[in-house]
Amino acid sequence: MSLNSILGAATTGLFAAQTQLKVVSDNIANVNTPGYAQEVVQQTPVAGTDLAGGVQLGQITRTVDQFLQQTSLTAAAQSGSATALSSMLDQAQALFGDPSTSSSYFNQLEQTFTDVASAVQSPGSSVPRDQVVTDIQNFLGQSSSISSQLQQLSNQADGQITDDVSQVNGLLSQISQLNNTIVGETASGAGAAGSQNAQTGLINQLSSLLDVKVTSASNGAVEIRAGDGSLLVGSGGASTLAYSTSGVTAGQLQITQAGGTPRLLTAGSGALQGLLSLRNQQLPSISSQLDQYVSQAVDQINRAHNASTSVPPPTTLTGANTGLDLPTAISGFTGQTSIDILNSSGTVQSQINVDFGAKTMTVDGGAPLNFTASTFLTTLNSALGSNGSASFSNGALSISATGSNGVAIADNPSAPSSKAGRSFSDYFGLNDLITSTGFPNASTGLQGTDPNGFNAGGVVTLRLQDSSGATLRVAQVSVPAGGTMNDLVTALNSAQTGVGQYGSYSLSSTGQLSFSPSQQGVTATVVGDTTQRGSGGPSVSQLFGLPSLSQAPLAQSYSVRSDIADNSSLLAMAQLDTTATAGQSAVSVGDSRGGQLLASVNQQVVQFNAAGVAGAVSTTLSNYASQFAGSIAQAASSADNANTNAQSIASEASNRLSSADGVSLDQELINMTTYQQAYNANARLMQAVSQLYQTLMNIQ
Repeated sequence: MSLNSILGAATTGLFAAQTQLKVVSDNIANVNTPGYAQEVVQQTPVAGTDLAGGVQLGQITRTVDQFLQQTSLTAAAQSGSATALSSMLDQAQALFGDPSTSSSYFNQLEQTFTDVASAVQSPGSSVPRDQVVTDIQNFLGQSSSISSQLQQLSNQADGQITDDVSQVNGLLSQISQLNNTIVGETASGAGAAGSQNAQTGLINQLSSLLDVKVTSASNGAVEIRAGDGSLLVGSGGASTLAYSTSGVTAGQLQITQAGGTPRLLTAGSGALQGLLSLRNQQLPSISSQLDQYVSQAVDQINRAHNASTSVPPPTTLTGANTGLDLPTAISGFTGQTSIDILNSSGTVQSQINVDFGAKTMTVDGGAPLNFTASTFLTTLNSALGSNGSASFSNGALSISATGSNGVAIADNPSAPSSKAGRSFSDYFGLNDLITSTGFPNASTGLQGTDPNGFNAGGVVTLRLQDSSGATLRVAQVSVPAGGTMNDLVTALNSAQTGVGQYGSYSLSSTGQLSFSPSQQGVTATVVGDTTQRGSGGPSVSQLFGLPSLSQAPLAQSYSVRSDIADNSSLLAMAQLDTTATAGQSAVSVGDSRGGQLLASVNQQVVQFNAAGVAGAVSTTLSNYASQFAGSIAQAASSADNANTNAQSIASEASNRLSSADGVSLDQELINMTTYQQAYNANARLMQAVSQLYQTLMNIQ
């Protein structure tokens, strides 16, 4: 072996030790850097003609366990999703208060009916009636407030999703740019470990927002796909995500790949999916169940109030907007009802008995007056004569007495009036205690053979989604010309232009339009509606109360009738005696039958429609409130447990990845000692060769 060969070998060894020490130094400096994988330098002996040819260094590479890395990314995504769900569901639950306390929202109705029972004991006193009105106002006010705050949480989710989408787009762009850098560094042989570590850190950030699958290419670049397989980063560059809060794509993620067109993206998991689930499923579910609870409570309170009267009766009874024309609203009634005009002392001035089966009206037992659905209003005005008048405007019926007299209505006990399960006064909302700015009575009474009344050409746009919130189809259904309700239902159920591939709409015996999915978890939501019933009438979604993105929740539409809010003596605590005739007393201050009926509302079995996570059920208001409270608590508790578990799994996955790929200080200190010794050995070898050269020179 020549001295030159020895010197060359020592030089390569010295350079190798220097490089190894630099890598060790970098590893130690980044021991706590998230996503940093241990860097190593591959070195091989150089083959030569002499005994030793030195050392050849390869590229600086990273020690990465692909399986553990993907496991960690998946766990981070699931943790991000669980954290988002847990945080907001806790906030949603807090809106209702602690159900174990008397101040809880779910205990307010119980207190209201307790106070009604107290008012029954003193029907002539204004103080307990004032308290009842205050109780109902508080219940409706808190219902509206909770509903509004649930909407605010949904808006908060929208804002967070928008911010997260912007962050995702920034990360995808940076990851794509680093791909180009890594490919160049790999091709030049310079080593891309530093860029790859930086890229891994960005991918880790991305994984908490979105479920991602990472694949490494031979040139060092990575390909990233979303959970549904959509390409996020590839050789063509980075895709772009977008999020809309309105229109057909409201609440949906869209992805546009480089050079492509926008299409829907399913997040899979991650903070984005958690927020989307909250926005599109969890919060609407709670809001829907709240609407069902409040609307049924209001319906039962109004039902009792419409069967009763105040003493003295109000001068005018103005009903709610039925959304229908009067002939359509009147047709289909059966049974009998009595419309009485009373003076301030409760004495009958005039009594009109309406027999819907015979289609007649009799005034004070006189000759019957025949009517049809089209002539009902004219005949009623004739029957009222100088004692009062009736009118119909904007879907609402109004009956007034002349002068200081009042109007009271009650059914014939043996043959009560009925349409869609409601009495005449209740159907028209003539003596409602609680009014609404919407159309809370989805049981319209319309039958399949009735004209639907909607203007031809109007379009209702429906979005069908699966249980994950992914859009299955957007259906645009036009109102057929001159059709019946059956024709409208047929159009809605069309397999080509309607919902037929995923479910069907049906009209119940009470005229309620509802959607039934053919696949579990499929829902139909109105995202646009240009339909209108007649001139200035409601749309299809308004009249039938279909779930809609544009309509405010029902819980926000209720308030105590303004005249009762101003004067609690108009609270209907008595009932009209239908056996009393002209000149006889039909109502009295001491009568508490109306109050007793109102007080018993909380114990009446009510048919609740399916809403949120709750299926259709027949139970009392108090039991439904307990079940509702339990479902919210269960959802929040499950989300908290899932979050705890997901964080534990993510932490364990991260620790295992760090153990396999991360920096071990003990190992690096051993490596440092080894490479320092190697450096010193090569330096001494070079010194020895130098001394040999010097000795040889001196010999000459």
